Amino acid sequence: MKEQLHTIPINDAMTNAGECPFCYMERKTEEHAMDFVLGHGASYMEADIREMTDKEGFCRSHFKKMYDYGNALGNAWILKTMYLRRMEEFEKTMKHFKPASGSTKGLFKKNKESSTDNAIIDWITHTEESCFICKMVDRTFDAYMKTFFAMYQKDADFRTLVGQTKGFCLSHFKTLLAYADIHLNEKQKQEFYDMILPLEQDNLKRVYEDIAWFIEKFDYQNKDADWKASKDAVQRGMQKLKGSDPSLAPHVIKK
Repeated sequence: MKEQLHTIPINDAMTNAGECPFCYMERKTEEHAMDFVLGHGASYMEADIREMTDKEGFCRSHFKKMYDYGNALGNAWILKTMYLRRMEEFEKTMKHFKPASGSTKGLFKKNKESSTDNAIIDWITHTEESCFICKMVDRTFDAYMKTFFAMYQKDADFRTLVGQTKGFCLSHFKTLLAYADIHLNEKQKQEFYDMILPLEQDNLKRVYEDIAWFIEKFDYQNKDADWKASKDAVQRGMQKLKGSDPSLAPHVIKK
């Protein structure tokens, strides 16, 4: 199939996959979102963009990554108008606030649908659960997953490329299977599972063996033995189980 603009990121992820093509894709998507918010295009100087970022806010993780991005002025502009909005919301919430009687139900629940008897707690919870960059990444990733299965259905070469990857982190493997159940017919689903399950199983075993050899290398009897593929086994092992944090660079044992 001839490569098109919307298929390029998918093929790029499959060929530069590492332990999980979707971790790679998610990391690139997040980088683009960060560039949109704080990059050279100066989106933060546009009032309509700051209106959106003020409304959605940012999660703790992306606030840190925004700071690490290095654009102090951009962050200051975003924070200035966001503070104005939060102070207005706080004032409105305070006007109708009454202390809850008895215990505050659901205070420690993580269910987003739950609410408490304390309007201020509910307001803060809402601000914590919303993130402009997370939503951008989620929307883009959803579009990529739909494109992935459109390519998988139509392109035999792409199916071969998927089968040559090193599998997926378990988190994205779950996502992959969920989308497969929606986008593939029964015959396609059977063929997909016959290929993807052994692929994942074999690569979990591969990473396990790298980790096991990493441990063995610390035995004095193996001090002169080759590291094989185990130098970065700990980082890859963590990624395989939980997915990668784009802010963490791989830790590789040096000779």
